[in-house]
Amino acid sequence: MALEAKRLRAIIGGSAGNLVEWYDWYAYSALSLYFSASFFPKGDPTAQLLNTSAVFAVGFFMRPIGAYLMGRYADRHGRKAGLAVSVALMCAGSL
Repeated sequence: MALEAKRLRAIIGGSAGNLVEWYDWYAYSALSLYFSASFFPKGDPTAQLLNTSAVFAVGFFMRPIGAYLMGRYADRHGRKAGLAVSVALMCAGSL
């Protein structure tokens, strides 16, 4: 029974971390129209939105690199440690 409880806890923890990560992506894409003018030079709204989209795209291109690095970490330190670091990093980004 203890193994099943550990497995369920790991599934819930991983799912919570994934939910937080995808919420960040959704919030960024939904609110990009509003904050693009705050972070990028004024004068050309099209350039502001393109810059905002470029930041979004860089995040998606970095995902495989992050997966590779986290996979190597998990191979060396264990899957549980890799999951814990991954969830902690995602939660830190949300803060």
